[in-house]
Amino acid sequence: MKENDILQVQDVRFRYDTEQPNFAVDGVSMEVHRGEFVAVLGANGCGKSTLAKHFNAILLPESGTVLVEDMDTRTDEKLYDIRQKVGMVFQNPDNQIVATVVEEDVAFALENLGVPTREMRTRVDDAMKLAGIYEQRNKAPHKLSGGQKQRVAIAGVIAMRPDCLILDESTAMLDPRGRAQVMKTIRNLRDAGISIVSITHYMEEAAQADRILVMSRGRIVMEGTPKQVFSQTKRLHGYHLDVPQATELRDELAAAGLPMPENIITPEECAKAIFDLLK
Repeated sequence: MKENDILQVQDVRFRYDTEQPNFAVDGVSMEVHRGEFVAVLGANGCGKSTLAKHFNAILLPESGTVLVEDMDTRTDEKLYDIRQKVGMVFQNPDNQIVATVVEEDVAFALENLGVPTREMRTRVDDAMKLAGIYEQRNKAPHKLSGGQKQRVAIAGVIAMRPDCLILDESTAMLDPRGRAQVMKTIRNLRDAGISIVSITHYMEEAAQADRILVMSRGRIVMEGTPKQVFSQTKRLHGYHLDVPQATELRDELAAAGLPMPENIITPEECAKAIFDLLK
């Protein structure tokens, strides 16, 4: 395992029913570097959530290996350490919130681990600030918006001080404002040195990643920077995926004969290109 990798997947295969011939994850090899933001894309049923559940040993490979900081996820006695290193946030924050006050919810796992009170206070406050939810610390979680609830769930995981955070479609149930709040939190966490793996259907979110993996039928079929991946519009459409709206608009304008630059993936880049045309 390379020194800069926190997570390494080597030729992993997994199927939910060993009687069936089809693998949900079929020979996947990949790695996640420290402090890197990786987005995983793919149509429904492509295996991306199944793969994500291998990263902290919720699922174990039928064959192949998953290493978390050189610890094999199949080693029973390493399970606690692995889940300290890799935290997971799911789609529905209501399923992860257990307490009646925000800061108590963030502290819940630390209390169960017997973390000393003074250290717990520091870790809970740091996690709430990093997740952008500190101002809501004395509120009841059920009174918060979807985006705020999801940030409470993220704070509860990052209070454990993981080195890597897996977000399994954690913005899927949110409105655009809630998604923007969570994306801001993700960027803050990456800037703080935490590795992020985000399973998402939203191309605008993936455009903010350092690297994108595209899955189809249990395999990784494309990999690269957002600009490299989203420049291949036709290929992505072949995997039943879209491109960011800014890229789509750029393609339409180019098809209409306007001299648009390549590799536009953000609204800001598209607006600048159109502004330059109008000059």
